Amino acid sequence: MAMKKSKVARGRGAKARVYRGKKHHTSGGLTKSDLKKNKRGKVVSAKASARASRSKGAKVISAWGKAVKTARKQLGIKGFCPVGGKSQRGQKLLKAVRSIVRK
Repeated sequence: MAMKKSKVARGRGAKARVYRGKKHHTSGGLTKSDLKKNKRGKVVSAKASARASRSKGAKVISAWGKAVKTARKQLGIKGFCPVGGKSQRGQKLLKAVRSIVRK
C-alpha cells in the first residue's frame, strides 16, 4: 500500500509551493488566499505584509534613505562614502543626514 501524499508544505519555500498550487497549506495553516507576492517577487503572508507596511519602521527607514540622498547632493559626495565612517567626509555626511531627519 502506497503512503498518502501530504497536503502540508513545510520548510524553506513552503509558501511558494502553496502559492503555486503544489500543496494545500503551510504548516502554519496559510492557504493561497492568505498569501501574496511582495515587490521583490517573494511569496509572503498578506496579513504580515500589510502590518509591516502600516508600521512606523518602514517610514523611518525610507525617511533616512531620502535624507542620505539629499545630504550627499548637498555635500557633493559621489561614489562610496559610508555614513558615519572613519573619514571626515563620512562624519560630515552623518551630521547632515541627522539634521535633515530631525527637521
